[in-house]
Amino acid sequence: MDLAALLGDDQRKTRPAEFSVGDTVRVHTRVTEGNKERIQLFEGVVIERKNGGLSASFTVRRIAHNVGVERSFLVHSPRVDKIDVIRRGVVRRAKLFYLQDRVGSKATRIKEKK
Repeated sequence: MDLAALLGDDQRKTRPAEFSVGDTVRVHTRVTEGNKERIQLFEGVVIERKNGGLSASFTVRRIAHNVGVERSFLVHSPRVDKIDVIRRGVVRRAKLFYLQDRVGSKATRIKEKK
C-alpha cells in the first residue's frame, strides 16, 4: 500500500459536504488569533472544484466592497469546520473563471436550481 495513502486515511473526513460548481456556499473556518480560536464565515459562489482524494480543494468567490475576493479551501482540512449550501446553481461549465471578468450583481448572477 502507498505510504501517503496510509498516512492520509485518518485525515480524511467521513462525510464531506455535497456541493458542486455554481453553488453558493457558506464556509465555516477556524481561525486562531493568539491563544483564542473563533469561527469565520466566507460566503460566495464556488467557481472551481479540484478532486484529488485527500488533496481535494475548491475555490469560492465573493464581492467585498466592490472588489472580487477569491479564497481556496481544502475539503478535508481540519481548519474547515463545515460547509453550508445556500443555493444550488445551474451551470454548464466545470470552471467558472468567466465570472472574474464580470462586474455587478446582475452580470455575475447564476440561475437557481428548482
